Amino acid sequence: MSVEAVKKFFKKNNIDIDIKILKDTSTVEKAANAIGVSEGEIAKSMLFKLKDKYIMVILSGEKKIDNRKFKNTFHCKARMVPPEEVLEITGHPVGGVCPYGLKTDIDIYYDISLKNYKIVYPAAGDINAAVAIKVDDMDKIVKGEWVDVSQ
Repeated sequence: MSVEAVKKFFKKNNIDIDIKILKDTSTVEKAANAIGVSEGEIAKSMLFKLKDKYIMVILSGEKKIDNRKFKNTFHCKARMVPPEEVLEITGHPVGGVCPYGLKTDIDIYYDISLKNYKIVYPAAGDINAAVAIKVDDMDKIVKGEWVDVSQ
């Protein structure tokens, strides 16, 4: 179970964060309603395939990838990984993808759109699981690079 991988990741790294199990957080809209926050406070994790590797971009739930900014940053076109491959690569199902407890080593990028909030809510390995994370702590929990790739 993917939530178990997230729990193990938090325990291994001495991170004290509660995983909330909710009714359905499979989309940004559903997650925001279930948690009681704005869609912007949902941190959506998107998996992309670059020429020779996978990357994950985490951005505010109200934002979309800006293709020009993405290409300028990563020097290739934004190509999302097909849903059927996401579980295989991350260990998490679509709707539960997060940078915690990943099955494979993936470079993580945090979009600056997250900096509009003090706390954001990424998934936690399942469509019904989420965590509250202080934006200032995001790259302390999982090292990543801050980028500007959203519209």
